[in-house]
Amino acid sequence: MPIEMPKGLPFSVDTWTSASMRKRHHFLTHAHKDHSSGISSLSSFPIYCTYFTKTLVRQHYTQLEDSLFVGIEVGQSIVIDDPDGAFTVTAFDANHCPGAVMFLFEGNFGNILHTGDCRLSPECLQNLPEKYIGKKGKEPRCQLDCVFLDCTFGSFFQEMPSKHSAVQEVINCIWKHHNALTVYLSCDLLGQEEILVNVSKTFGAKIYVDKSKNPECFQNLTLAAPEILSEDPSSRFHIFDGSPGLYERAYVKLAEARHNHQSEPLIIRPSAQWYACEDRFSELENTKKKRTHGAVKDQFGVWHVCYSMHSSKEELEWALQLLSPRWVVSTTPSCRAMELDYVKRHCFKSNIALNKSLCKLLDMTVETSLDAGTLVKSLNSKHVLEMTPQPCAQTQPPGKQSNETRALIEVSPPGKLPVTLFGRARLGFQDVNFSHGGCNSVPTSGLSQTVSSNTGQESFYQEKDDEVKLDKLQESTNDLYKVKYQQSQDQETRVRKSTTYLNIGSSGFSEGVRKLYRLMNVPVPEPLPSLVGLLNRNKRLKRG
Repeated sequence: MPIEMPKGLPFSVDTWTSASMRKRHHFLTHAHKDHSSGISSLSSFPIYCTYFTKTLVRQHYTQLEDSLFVGIEVGQSIVIDDPDGAFTVTAFDANHCPGAVMFLFEGNFGNILHTGDCRLSPECLQNLPEKYIGKKGKEPRCQLDCVFLDCTFGSFFQEMPSKHSAVQEVINCIWKHHNALTVYLSCDLLGQEEILVNVSKTFGAKIYVDKSKNPECFQNLTLAAPEILSEDPSSRFHIFDGSPGLYERAYVKLAEARHNHQSEPLIIRPSAQWYACEDRFSELENTKKKRTHGAVKDQFGVWHVCYSMHSSKEELEWALQLLSPRWVVSTTPSCRAMELDYVKRHCFKSNIALNKSLCKLLDMTVETSLDAGTLVKSLNSKHVLEMTPQPCAQTQPPGKQSNETRALIEVSPPGKLPVTLFGRARLGFQDVNFSHGGCNSVPTSGLSQTVSSNTGQESFYQEKDDEVKLDKLQESTNDLYKVKYQQSQDQETRVRKSTTYLNIGSSGFSEGVRKLYRLMNVPVPEPLPSLVGLLNRNKRLKRG
C-alpha cells in the first residue's frame, strides 16, 4: 500500500484512509487497485488524475461521480488555490502503465516529486523541468526538497532489461517455438499491453481473451488496445491468467497436450516477480534467475522473461544522481529507500543541515535543549521515513558530544520508538517504555529493583560506590537493545532474512557493529555488565 503524505502537506497521493480524508486535495497516479483501494469512500473533494485513469477507476467503482474528478494530463500544469498558499502541480509520464503519471508539486512547502509507481528511463527523466536535472556531474540549479520514490526493486541487485528489450525477448521466444500450436501469454495486468500489441503486430494475429473468466483484462484492453482483441478461442495467442495458481494451470495445459499427443503449448510469463521475489525453487532454478536477459524455462514448463514496470536498483541510483534531492522517502513501505547508495551518502550524513523548507515538508519542529545543547526534533507525521538502524552512542561529557549524539529525532506522541537521523529501532520493541531523555535513558523494565529518588529510603544505588556503578550501567544500557528486523512476505513480495545487529549479554560486539561505530566516529561501548555480578560485588564491598 502507498504511504500517507506528511501532515504538513495539504494533499494526499494514492491513499484513501481517514487520515487522507482530512487533506484538501487528492491525487491518483494510476488505476492499479493497490493505489485506488478505498477510493469509493470518498464522496467529496476533487481527485486529480488522467482521463484514462479516471475511466478505469469508474469502471471498477461505479458509485463514483464523474464530477469528483479533475483531469490532468501528461505535461499539463495546474495552479491549485489553498488556504495555506497556492501551489502548482505538473503531471509527467511515469512509464508504468497506461494513464500513469508522476506529480511534481511546487509551493510554499517546497518542491516535491511523487513518482507513484514508475520505470525511470532516460526518456522519462528528460521530460522533467531542466532546472531539476543535474548535468555533467553538477548539481541541478534548483534542488528538489523531497522525492517520494517507488523503491519496489530497491534491494534487487541484478540488472533489468529495458521494456523494449524484454518485449523483443518475448517475440524471440515465440519464434524459437514455432511448432507450438497455442501460445499462452501471462499478460493480464494493466501495463503489459505493450507486449501484446507488439506480438499481435509481429505475427499478424489477434489475441484471445476469455471475457467471462477475465473481464477486467478484457475491459482494460478494450480501452488501451481494442484492435488486438479477439473473442475467437481458435486464435493461436491466448491471454493466460497470471494470478496465484499459475503453475498448476500451466501443468494442466501441458498434461492435456501430452494426453492428446499434441505439441506442447508455449507458456510465457513476462514479469520481474519470478526473478526478484519468488523463492520456492531449487538451487538450480535460483541460478537460472541470474540470467535476466533472454527467456528462461522453469521446472513447471513456464518460460520467464524479465519484464519490469518498476525501476531497477541501477536505474534508481542513476535517477537520484541526476535529481540530487535533499531527502528520499520510499512509497513502498516493504522496501527501504535507505538501501540505495545515494540515500546513504547524501541524505543521512551526521552533519545534515535540514533547512526550513525541508523541516516544514517533513512536519518537523526544531527545538534546542538547555541541559546538554542537544538538538531535538519532533516528528509529528505518521508516515515512515526510510532509515537505517543506529546504535546509541556512549554518554560523553557536555561539550564533547559528537554530532551523532547531539542530532536526535524524538518521536511524538510519547510511547513511539526513538528516531535518529540514521534511523529508528524497528519491530519487536513495541512494549518497551522509552524515556524521553534520549538514547542514554534506562528503561524501567530493564531493572529488577525499584530505584527511588527519596534520600531517606534504603536502596541498592544509594551508596557512593554504587552510584558510580549505576552510572556505568546507564552508559551501557544503550547496548541492551537488540536491533533486529525481519520482513517475511508471500509470493508477491520480496523475502528478506532477519539480521541481528547487536549481541545481548555477550562479551563483545560483532565486527559489523564495531565497523558501524567506527564509521560514525563513535567509541565502541563496553559490553553490558552482568547485574548479578554487580550485586555480588556490592555484597563483597559491604562485607569488606
